[in-house]
Amino acid sequence: MQHIIEGFLSFQKEVFPQRKELFRSLASSQNPKALFISCSDSRLVPELVTQQEPGQLFVIRNAGNIVPPFGPEPGGVSATIEYAVVALGVTDIVICGHSNCGAMKAIADNANLEPMPAVSHWLRYSDAAKAVVENKTWTNGTDKVNAMVQENVFAQLSNIKTHPSVAVGLRNNSIRLHGWVYDIESGDIRALDKETKTFVSLSENPEVFFE
Repeated sequence: MQHIIEGFLSFQKEVFPQRKELFRSLASSQNPKALFISCSDSRLVPELVTQQEPGQLFVIRNAGNIVPPFGPEPGGVSATIEYAVVALGVTDIVICGHSNCGAMKAIADNANLEPMPAVSHWLRYSDAAKAVVENKTWTNGTDKVNAMVQENVFAQLSNIKTHPSVAVGLRNNSIRLHGWVYDIESGDIRALDKETKTFVSLSENPEVFFE
């Protein structure tokens, strides 16, 4: 904890004074153009990976970068998506998974989650991805986890389209959906291509999007 406090003190003393005008401009309003939904994993930092300044990304982070389908009792993820689309007017939504995801590994390995009932319940929102992965034969665990990460991004993109605000935005061509997988070791991102429904290199295909 002391290390975190020291980091804040360094920010306050060295970083903030240099960016004072930026934070002054953000003091009373924000105007992000993208909603970024990613895993809570400490190794994936959306603003760092995308090199965005404060105020440029509206971010949701949770275990497994999961988006529950819209339902009669919407939770925090649903409310945040609705606010981003309706109130902030974001034009792009990114769902970003990552390599070596603990949540996806737990699903792929059929891990015993009895000590964590809330986690077990939460990961049920990835059942569609699990079904696709389990329908195939895998020669090693790593490939299975990697497939689970990718299929989960695909599944959550399907889930987010059930949210009314997103459905309206897609229908009106005012929103684009993006599915990404970030590789921690290489720093690469692979993005879901709407034409082929496969993941391609984002650096080689910067214009690619899902829908």
